[in-house]
Amino acid sequence: MSKPTPALVNARRIPSQPAAQLKTAEPPHINKSAAIKPAKIDWQTDDTGNMVPVSGEFGDVYFSHADGLAESRYVFLQCNQLPERLANLAPQQCFTIAELGFGTGLNLLAVWQLWRQLRATHPQLATARLHLITTEKYPIAREDLTQILTLWAQRAPELADIIQQLLAAYPTLIAGCHRLNFINDNLTVDIWLGDATNSLAKLNPIISNQKIAYIDAWFLDGFAPSCNSALWGDSIFTQIQRLSISGTTAATYSCAGIVKRALQNSGFEIKKVAGFGPKNEMLTAVMRDTITPDALTAANDSVKAEAENNAKPSVSDKPNHTVIIGAGVSGLLTAWSLANRGIKVTLLDKTAPLSGASGNPRALLAPKMTPIHHVDDHLHTIGYLYSSRLYRQLNDNAIKGNMPPVLEPTGALDLLVKANIGTEQIADYPNEMATTLSDAQAQKTTGLVQQDLSENLYLPQSGLVNPQALKEVILEHPMITFEQLAVTQIDETEAQVSVSGHKYMVSHKSTISHNDVENDVSQEAEVITIQADSLVICAAYESHQLDGRIFDCRKIRGQLSWFTPTAEQRTNLPKLPIKYGGYCAPFMGQIGDAKLNNVFEGQQQILLGASFVRNDTDTDIRSHEHQQNRDKLVMDIPELDAVIPTDTNLWQGRAGIRTQTPDYHPMVGRLAQSKRIWTLSAMGAKGYAFAPICAEALADMIIGDFAPLSAAMLARLSPNRALLQTPLV
Repeated sequence: MSKPTPALVNARRIPSQPAAQLKTAEPPHINKSAAIKPAKIDWQTDDTGNMVPVSGEFGDVYFSHADGLAESRYVFLQCNQLPERLANLAPQQCFTIAELGFGTGLNLLAVWQLWRQLRATHPQLATARLHLITTEKYPIAREDLTQILTLWAQRAPELADIIQQLLAAYPTLIAGCHRLNFINDNLTVDIWLGDATNSLAKLNPIISNQKIAYIDAWFLDGFAPSCNSALWGDSIFTQIQRLSISGTTAATYSCAGIVKRALQNSGFEIKKVAGFGPKNEMLTAVMRDTITPDALTAANDSVKAEAENNAKPSVSDKPNHTVIIGAGVSGLLTAWSLANRGIKVTLLDKTAPLSGASGNPRALLAPKMTPIHHVDDHLHTIGYLYSSRLYRQLNDNAIKGNMPPVLEPTGALDLLVKANIGTEQIADYPNEMATTLSDAQAQKTTGLVQQDLSENLYLPQSGLVNPQALKEVILEHPMITFEQLAVTQIDETEAQVSVSGHKYMVSHKSTISHNDVENDVSQEAEVITIQADSLVICAAYESHQLDGRIFDCRKIRGQLSWFTPTAEQRTNLPKLPIKYGGYCAPFMGQIGDAKLNNVFEGQQQILLGASFVRNDTDTDIRSHEHQQNRDKLVMDIPELDAVIPTDTNLWQGRAGIRTQTPDYHPMVGRLAQSKRIWTLSAMGAKGYAFAPICAEALADMIIGDFAPLSAAMLARLSPNRALLQTPLV
């Protein structure tokens, strides 16, 4: 077989799987995950006298100390023709690599460095993207990985910067997908922890039943078949075939018969080439065109039409301009995810960013825990871990812009008042995510001395999100423009979406209520129309009013309370956020807080929340709800009764309307019978935990890429799911 040319391997063709299998879904028999077991690392001396890491599970070396990086570059980069293929990408085009066996991350480092070099010399790659999807059942613990990669930073100093970035973003070892975004390099890395077959089966190539995503190149880099046969079994290659199309390439150092036969049986043409160093041979492969004209003729008309249309979106199919209605946390994070993919975003709101329920002084980022065997497909966990990484990354942007931090990493203590998990189940989690403190430790950590704290969950990665700082960082993005507009009409055609509305003469910093705005508008309004390639509705409970296909959700009023404690009170108040029947959190007023709320900058504040009133959309502050917030706190933590003021008349507050579906899952996806209108809404009280990962998934769906959520989870989030076809009563 001749070596495939870049033109061939970049071709956008009909998917390789048979037409009748185009709708392959996540298999129903996938076993539930258990706790992830970190790799056992043994250090041995190789033939050159260097210490190298060896897998304790499989007894095979991770790499050669002498030439491991050179081997990665030859086997996986050169033999997949990545230098040529990546250099030939068009602007905004995304190239997707899948890897079996993340190991020490050496292949990632090699392709990352190549990608940086190419982007420095090829201007059209400024908006192109690289997406690496990798699997690992036995991930290396952070401490061991740091030791391993520190050696590579010394041996290959050119890798030192990206090694530092990788270690900083390296995830907690929890089953499921962990998305790492390296925005400055237009690089996305999805690390799926768990069994490789199960992980690949969770990837959803169907994008809203119209387009498919696919893998451009495979790195088949598991330990040798003689050591780890499971990673070279038929079930793995079934998934490889499902996720590949004509022109997809693969490379592996192995030349074992089981590997050759599996690749051939999966539709690949294989070729033996010279191996690296002393190894005589290795394999390269390219996927054949397996859908023939005869096969299409035999298929029924609907399947045939789907097969013909299910090509991965070309660059011209991807939106250049998207309008987002609603500038709360959902709209802001959707704008951020799309803008980082090179898409121009116009963000609209009838008043101002964060003028609704997202504009609280602070948001507590803390997960709702679940038993470990549910964790890989648990939106609370996946969302919390991704949000925590994202907000910490955005802290760097805030520092550069002389802004307060987006996330203040405080940690949090959950008293398990409303938890569905006990302390015995928390032991299954890595301590860096969740652990249980002794009663004495909990008292020392919180400053509470009378409370029985023996039942607790300590969350070291939790913290307080500053919505104002998040807004400022996002609106600094050059691809995002905010406009104040009250949308009155949406029109969709085959080619575009038009959004029309009234631009009111109201200050963006105003907290004018909806009714007041309408009264002003009748006298001072400018009607404007904006046209775009696509539209995302993120307008919370008002989303249904903008498009009737969006479920009319349950509305829940929630009022937060806060006050400025005296010096004496501060000494007896909790030192960190605490969750109970509600939550309380000490925070320091920062520059910019007063733009959204009555917060005294530079002064300590105590935040209590929140009330819960169904079917109430009034946002006036109510004194009796201040009292309810106080009562809830002292009921669960009685010793604070003597500390928290009984007179709440001087307290400040903010009321917002949460939007909730019957199954408590958000709505994420394209609307039924629509080509260009999407929604991301119904975050309930978890917007700051859910919105970042949901926005990433939505952006991937819009451009036709693999999302960091399983096919089953995407189905549960669909705005068109069966449960949402019956209105609330």
